[in-house]
Amino acid sequence: MGLTDFWRRMRAHFGDSYFESFARDHVMSELGGRTVHEALAAGIDAKDVWRGVCVSMDLPTTKRA
Repeated sequence: MGLTDFWRRMRAHFGDSYFESFARDHVMSELGGRTVHEALAAGIDAKDVWRGVCVSMDLPTTKRA
């Protein structure tokens, strides 16, 4: 998964007004105690970050691919 697809999915799930705030502020144990931005900056693959978001937010398995 590329970053464009990752951010498209984030925007689609969280909405235009919240996805950026969530990515900046929400710390997830699934990402090693990092936010989305910190995980991506640390070099974690976007697909793995997306999976971490899905698990953390209990998204349906159909959205996790």
